Amino acid sequence: MLGRKPTVKVFLADDSALIRDRVAQILSADAMTVVGQAETPQDSIDGILAVRPDVVVLDVQLEGGTGLQVLRAVRQVDPGIAFVVFSNNVGPAYRKRYLSAGVERFLDKSSESDQLAQAVATASLHALH
Repeated sequence: MLGRKPTVKVFLADDSALIRDRVAQILSADAMTVVGQAETPQDSIDGILAVRPDVVVLDVQLEGGTGLQVLRAVRQVDPGIAFVVFSNNVGPAYRKRYLSAGVERFLDKSSESDQLAQAVATASLHALH
């Protein structure tokens, strides 16, 4: 196993099962492992804290709440988990709010999906656990 880098563990928090499946395909093609998925803020928080992934791919809008709720709750317990936002809600106010809250990258689903795997890989280098 010399020379093999460890697999990046990723949690997907998005209210769309279709998007979660698409993201899982993108990341698994890049030798990353999806260790959990959720569509609501509370299920995301519980799942993330249960599996402690390296990176969370987070949507701005979740079923019954927001990604910001997830980010803040997880950061209070484990500030070492890295976050990459992948969303259709990409207005400057959203981007500023999430970046100032500490996400590694903020990507637009409609135009930047080709950058997702690299963003997750880079974010995993900043994970502190």
